[in-house]
Amino acid sequence: MTKTKNEMKEPEIEKVTVNIGVGSSGEDLINAENLLDEITGQEPVRTRSKQNNPTFEIKEGEPIGCKVTLRGKKAVEFLEKALEVIGNEIPEKSIDEYGNFAFGIEEHTNFPEMEYDPSVGIFGMDISVTMERPGYRVKKRSVEQKKIPEEHTLDPEDTIKYLKEQFETEVTQNE
Repeated sequence: MTKTKNEMKEPEIEKVTVNIGVGSSGEDLINAENLLDEITGQEPVRTRSKQNNPTFEIKEGEPIGCKVTLRGKKAVEFLEKALEVIGNEIPEKSIDEYGNFAFGIEEHTNFPEMEYDPSVGIFGMDISVTMERPGYRVKKRSVEQKKIPEEHTLDPEDTIKYLKEQFETEVTQNE
């Protein structure tokens, strides 16, 4: 008797969030938005400061960055490109207790299709990946919202296995 895989236990990507923090509004923010649009193929939204910071001359509510949230096929395609840029290697400390992970890319010019333009400059970006299993909708729905049972929640080991199988990505030990 062969054991079949339970499709409800298979991890999947819920969303990939790509963020560029510029630190100020103006021309740099517009350049960052254009880059993010070009890299992800989706129009970014601006992120605003949550508090005043006189040291950096930032006022509460001022736009200081931009982000894009990718889902479905777009998320998987972008994640493949992004993991390739960092050499298909993620440190274990980048994975949280729920199986989500995040990593950074130091320069947007590391993407093969991007070239350095002195008038734009160089921007780094943070990439956060939210993982889930089918059925996680029950914790978000408005009617009869329920908790996810412990045996159905994701853990770092599930994500490590998923990254190895789906993206041929190695998870390195913390140093």
